[in-house]
Amino acid sequence: MLKILVFSDTYLPGYKGGGPVKSVKNMISSLASEFDFWIITRDRDLGDKRPYPDIKKNQWTMVENSKVYYATPDQLTIRNIVKIIEAVNFDVLYINSFFNFSFSIKPLLAIKLNILNDAPVIVAPRGEFSPGALQIKVFKKKIFIVLSKLIGLHRKIYWQATTEIEKDDIVNAFGVKERNVTVAKNLPSQIAESSESIVTDSSVRAVFLSRISPKKNLDFALQVLSKSKAKIKFDIYGPIEDKTYWQSCLKLIASMPDNISVNYCGEVMPAEVSGVFSNYDLFVFPTRGENYGHVIAEALSVGTPVMLSDQTPWRALESDGLGWDIPLDDFDYFVKSIDAYSHKLRTDRKAIREHVLNDAHKRIFNSEDLEASKNMFLAAVAR
Repeated sequence: MLKILVFSDTYLPGYKGGGPVKSVKNMISSLASEFDFWIITRDRDLGDKRPYPDIKKNQWTMVENSKVYYATPDQLTIRNIVKIIEAVNFDVLYINSFFNFSFSIKPLLAIKLNILNDAPVIVAPRGEFSPGALQIKVFKKKIFIVLSKLIGLHRKIYWQATTEIEKDDIVNAFGVKERNVTVAKNLPSQIAESSESIVTDSSVRAVFLSRISPKKNLDFALQVLSKSKAKIKFDIYGPIEDKTYWQSCLKLIASMPDNISVNYCGEVMPAEVSGVFSNYDLFVFPTRGENYGHVIAEALSVGTPVMLSDQTPWRALESDGLGWDIPLDDFDYFVKSIDAYSHKLRTDRKAIREHVLNDAHKRIFNSEDLEASKNMFLAAVAR
């Protein structure tokens, strides 16, 4: 059985890292019978100063169906990273980020310096090369991409794209040869359907559920709502990743018109996400870029229509009756769409939820996606 060594900034029991954590978890859960997964991660969740309680630090331990090494901060030097994995005779190195310093750049530097074995390496950028994502801290990212090319840090690397769009983003942003990029879609969570959901009459119960950071574009959602004529109750869930950005959102919230009620409801544990979505009429998520969007799949899986930007692989939503995917430069259409939805009768909204619940699963669960992920690892070894 091939041994896959995974570097991921956060992993179970963490959840604040959002989609990338779910992507790794779902991949391992789906392929654990085919491959032997070993994961190196932090001993704490994203942004936390304290480690997880009741974990074994700085040693390999079994977590569900894989072995995990929870590294303390002092272990995250190149020297110590090499020591951790010297005894792991891995067949493929899988890196769950492009820009992450400790969990992408450092292990690649160790390979560049001929400290680690010469096994094939797969990098999964997780949407980091999308145009919207690259515009965040754009100067630093451009400098790193140039330096990486100069020293050949990503030479002889294989890449995972989760859509053809992301494949183009990787090729265009980094100059990668197309033959070195494999399209293997993210695998979904097994989500329990909710049989009950709230359908309201005169107002729209809208929700934003994601990390609060510039990439997720909460401020854009608030600006859209501020121009709506509808009566809207807008609840915000998610960890505050960027406190400065959150302060700018709070200023927008304070200036909302009387027809818009906004509440911050805190963080949501992964097991509770589908239940939260069941309580809302609409998921508003004008993200600047997602290579998959697990939270989108979770909303659709319980029948909640979605209002997205066009910076995700979830497209043609309006024609399929699942919601909207709107260009970010078409601000007025966001406003127009939410106002139109607010005028729908209770019976119409119930019918929409039933349609979303039935049709979304055709998009979400696909056996071909599982085979593509499996073949990605096998092909890397074969090369």
